[in-house]
Amino acid sequence: MPVTYTPREMLEKLVGFDTVSAKSNLALVQFAKDYLEGHGARVHLMPDETGEKAGLLANIGPEVPGGMVLSGHTDVVPVEGQAWSTDPFSVVERDGRLYGRGTCDMKGFDALALCAAADAAKVGLKRPLQIAFSFDEELGCRGAPPLVAEMRKVLPPASAVIVGEPTMMGVVSTHKGGAGFTTYVHGFEVHSSQVHKGVSAVMTAARLVTWLEDRMAENRAKAEAGPYPEAEGFEPPWTTLHVGLFHGGTAGNITAKDAWFSTDIRVVPPEVPAEWAERYIAECARLEAEIRKIRPEARIDPQPRIPVPPCRREENGEAERVARTITGDNAERAVAYGTEAGFFQEAGYSTIVCGPGDIAQAHQPDEFLEADQLDKGEAFMKRLVEMLAA
Repeated sequence: MPVTYTPREMLEKLVGFDTVSAKSNLALVQFAKDYLEGHGARVHLMPDETGEKAGLLANIGPEVPGGMVLSGHTDVVPVEGQAWSTDPFSVVERDGRLYGRGTCDMKGFDALALCAAADAAKVGLKRPLQIAFSFDEELGCRGAPPLVAEMRKVLPPASAVIVGEPTMMGVVSTHKGGAGFTTYVHGFEVHSSQVHKGVSAVMTAARLVTWLEDRMAENRAKAEAGPYPEAEGFEPPWTTLHVGLFHGGTAGNITAKDAWFSTDIRVVPPEVPAEWAERYIAECARLEAEIRKIRPEARIDPQPRIPVPPCRREENGEAERVARTITGDNAERAVAYGTEAGFFQEAGYSTIVCGPGDIAQAHQPDEFLEADQLDKGEAFMKRLVEMLAA
């Protein structure tokens, strides 16, 4: 008899794998592969170019079109610098909450998906249940494009994809798209008493950060004066521009030779991520021309990350129909965070976002998932398996 786990037991297994994005996820993926194959699934692993990470695709049931895909990511954000009161890589229950890194974002859903696969293997499915687990979602969804491309090759075409990011098991049909950059600024070192002869990479980078903040202030003012109708439901209803990391300099009395910072731009419709990216690149070019008049060696190198497409509301979408049928939720929801849903939509899959947990807990110290959210997710999965068997 194959080994089976309850969702709570499976969550403990998955949280126990330290899959912070800077590390390998292979141990978790191999565990999931063995578990799924033990229940009769056909499993395909998709290694990245380093061989240290892999995506997972699985088909449970008949090899026919019309199945349902459960989509999750396996990586989590770091815990360094956060004040945890528990071991981040062990599940600890207190007052109905399950604490641990990734319990909410999004190993709770991954656990439910694996348990649903085991349940599906026990019944005669008419249409397959499929699983798609990615890597590097927390690094700008880097693992999603190759995984979706591979899915089209190795799995029968599905009728719907459910991306299980935390929505409190509500149905989310729309989210912002985004663009991101890691910007490297190269200056010229001189003693700070001779600052006019050098180019400070830190101070130049700071000017770009201020430019981003000024554009966000303009976006907010425009929205408060009269928001786009298409942006209704988003919180906030304007395009945001944020710098999360900033590094540079070697000493307090030397103009910084190098600096770098990260930027994410989360775009409301009808604005387009590519247009915001072009605006930012143009500002980098303008400022670079200015600093090169001081030192020709100076330069600005904005390195774009993979753009994250928005998830768009579908007319008569199968994924939304299925999720609303199961949950009974008819509310319209738009969220400001991004997911891998847009990549599936761009590949032609009907897609919805629906998963356990509160997004406010994602990336936080003492991240937790309410235990009743795991119960609601389990009920959702059982109903989904019944639909595939009907």
